[in-house]
Amino acid sequence: MAQKPSIPKGTRDFNPEQVAKRNYIFQTIQTQFETFGFQPIETPSFENSDTLMGKYGEEGDRLIFKILNSGDYLSKVDDGLYSEKDSNKITASISEKALRYDLTVPFARYVVQHQNEIEFPFKRYQMQPVWRADRPQKGRFREFFQCDADVVGSTSLWQEVEFVQLYDSVFSALKLEGVTIKINNRKILSGIAEVIGASDKLIDFTVALDKLDKIGEEKVKAEMLEKGISQDGIDKLEPLFTLSGDFNSQIEQLKTILSASEAGRKGLDELAFIDKAISELGLQSAKLQLDVTLARGLNYYTGAIYEVSAPEGVNMGSIGGGGRYDDLTGIFGLKDMSGVGISFGLDRIYLVLEELNLFPETVTKNIDVLFINFGEAEALFSLKAIKQLRLKGINAELYPDDAKMKKQMNHANKRNIPFVVLVGDNEMEQDTYTLKNMISGEQYELSLVALAQKLA
Repeated sequence: MAQKPSIPKGTRDFNPEQVAKRNYIFQTIQTQFETFGFQPIETPSFENSDTLMGKYGEEGDRLIFKILNSGDYLSKVDDGLYSEKDSNKITASISEKALRYDLTVPFARYVVQHQNEIEFPFKRYQMQPVWRADRPQKGRFREFFQCDADVVGSTSLWQEVEFVQLYDSVFSALKLEGVTIKINNRKILSGIAEVIGASDKLIDFTVALDKLDKIGEEKVKAEMLEKGISQDGIDKLEPLFTLSGDFNSQIEQLKTILSASEAGRKGLDELAFIDKAISELGLQSAKLQLDVTLARGLNYYTGAIYEVSAPEGVNMGSIGGGGRYDDLTGIFGLKDMSGVGISFGLDRIYLVLEELNLFPETVTKNIDVLFINFGEAEALFSLKAIKQLRLKGINAELYPDDAKMKKQMNHANKRNIPFVVLVGDNEMEQDTYTLKNMISGEQYELSLVALAQKLA
């Protein structure tokens, strides 16, 4: 017996219902992207290895899927190198391409490569799959989609304001109310590290601070001490652990803490600008919240940082995130090209909508009506009607085989098709169609015009 086929770990098949639901999310996000003036681009699924390698740190490089060169890829490997059996050294000789790890680095490459064709500021969106050689686990896959929107070529804080509105618009369109858009600023975190004398331990400081809501104040302090941050510096952090109140009052409290840091004060001014604008403009269903513990990849972001959390009561990690980066294209030689961008976590948004039963019933609708096949003449008569119904936007199909009626009706039930049409000698003679409601069992004898009106 042949072995049952399978798919690689960390990948998934999607059935028609799942694809329909995913497409609903894609289409909703895409509509909002375009409403806000973002333009679509696409980049290849694989890039030259040197485009990707070294851009994500040592851990990221390890997770990049490499593609073997075509043909006899071992023929160009030096015998000495081959005998060392060092996979890291030999990879450069046998693999010149790799699957993209994210959409951001390919976007940076795109901007540099096409800089003379692009009108800046450039607002782009991109919804494509990415691949990571990660260990598969719940909510983490080796192949998954990213839905990104970025603006490059402008340092204006109005872009940050628009991204808050964009998040709010997408989740409102998905009827997902009560999401929290958390925001912080890289300059604030740098300023805090500066004030407590830990600028050289910025990463250690923020990694510990980021755990405040998970492990508590005392364990955070202990971790900071272990990482070499002085007790005096930790004492200066005390007001952070009791930071409370609305957005504006937290800004005022932070001004006292960061009074000696120019960078920190600038970060506070930027957040105050965003908060004031959003207060004036208003949000539909989301809320904006200052979270001074939010870090999100410190080596990457340089200004505002976003992270979106699901409504209370839903056990889910972040469903979106992003931020400002002042030198996106510098890795490819084009300096001082500031940008800001956000991403939507498609798979997690799907799980949240599923848990809260927020997918519209119409999302999974496929066929409005199935024509029962009673024979060659009846099938041709039916197909003429089906053609006219399709021109009117009605999803219709003919059961392909002249099978027993019970089998065809069971097929309609299993596919949740709401109506079937029966066409026999009598219907063909009178140029009518018998429409059966599969839920109520009611039947109607209708002309083609009336049939189309009933199904519309």
